[in-house]
Amino acid sequence: MYYLGQSSEELVVKDLTTFNQHELTAFSKNGLLILWNIEGEMVLYIDHVEHRIAANRIVFLTEFHKVTVRSVGLVRLIRFNRSFYCIIDHDEEVGCKGILFYGSAHVPVITVSDEEAVKFQTLWEMLSLEMVSRDNLQQEMLQMMLKRFVILSTRLFKKQYRLPATGKVQLDTIREFNYLVESHFRTKHTVAAYAALLNKSPKSLTNLFALNGQKKPLQIIQDRLLLEARRQLLYTDKIVKEIAYEMGFEDLQTFSRFFSNKEGVSPREYRERKLRHFIKEGKNANTPGVIA
Repeated sequence: MYYLGQSSEELVVKDLTTFNQHELTAFSKNGLLILWNIEGEMVLYIDHVEHRIAANRIVFLTEFHKVTVRSVGLVRLIRFNRSFYCIIDHDEEVGCKGILFYGSAHVPVITVSDEEAVKFQTLWEMLSLEMVSRDNLQQEMLQMMLKRFVILSTRLFKKQYRLPATGKVQLDTIREFNYLVESHFRTKHTVAAYAALLNKSPKSLTNLFALNGQKKPLQIIQDRLLLEARRQLLYTDKIVKEIAYEMGFEDLQTFSRFFSNKEGVSPREYRERKLRHFIKEGKNANTPGVIA
């Protein structure tokens, strides 16, 4: 089911099975993706890393993730673009910025209990009904159902990842830091740079993350840089020197040293190894089957 508004507002709501799993790769500019695995094991390569998603799990992806579908059982897909519902502009409503979407380098996954599944199923059915409505209230109703789905997901994420122990202000700071890293990682590589944007000292910011059992801020920054380096090496034909400069490194040597310390091999060797592996398995990062 597909909704397209008068100003290019886009919403897709549909079931995916083995027979139509290729539709997961449909391109959507500025699109956010929610995948609710209902039954069977969903196997995806996300940024060339295999993810095996069990039943009753929900995965949240942005347009920046590179995803290849290996197999699905039954998956419910919700895809929407920024024109339909912008989570950044409406963060006060849903509170998911920096955790479900546009957060650090990890892939957000939540587990849905039987009790919670009833709530999600009800919302799914209401979304499905509204998708076939044709009146001047349709878009508003669809946005309302989507917003409710995201709010329920955000609550589960906070509960399952125990965020945070110290209150809303602290959580908002953590979320904002994650979002700022996503927005500025190419030009800002230090904790001090982000602390300044948040009007905090580097030490107080680091202590806040430690108090709430989070990764160290510097690790989050470096993980995001490493993720982008992998993406550029595997999904573009840019030379390593060009990638280094685009990511804000002073020179090729600094970038190569950073990458080698994290991955154990040089950027060039990483690219060659990964591409050989995927060619051997019949998977090519530049063929259809990749969400760009």
